[in-house]
Amino acid sequence: MGVTVVRMVVAIVGVLCILGGVALAAWGGPGAFLGGLTFLGIGAAMLVGVTIERMRYRSATAELTGAPPGPGGGEPVESPPDARFRPTDEVFVDPTTQLRMRVLADPRTGERRYVADV
Repeated sequence: MGVTVVRMVVAIVGVLCILGGVALAAWGGPGAFLGGLTFLGIGAAMLVGVTIERMRYRSATAELTGAPPGPGGGEPVESPPDARFRPTDEVFVDPTTQLRMRVLADPRTGERRYVADV
C-alpha cells in the first residue's frame, strides 16, 4: 500500500472519529459525553499527524507540484532549492532511511530545506 493511500485512509478514519465523537457527545446522553470527546480528540490527532508527516522534510512547492521526494524524503533531486538557501552546519540522520541529511537555510527569512548529504 502506497504512502498516499495510507495518508488518505488515516485522514478518512480521523474525520469519521471526529464526526462520531461530535454525534456521541451531542446525542449520546450525559454518560457518552466523555467518550464523544475522546473520539473527537483521537480524530483530531490523526488529522494533525497526517498533516505534520506530510510536511516532514519538503518545501510547500515540492508538495504542491507533486514532485517525487528526494533521498531521505527531502527535496527532489531534479529541482534543487533556490540559490538563496545556504548549507548550514546542521546535519542529522533520517531515522527512516538512515541517510545523512543536510539542512539548508535562507539567511534572510530563516526558511529551511533538507537535502540528502551524499
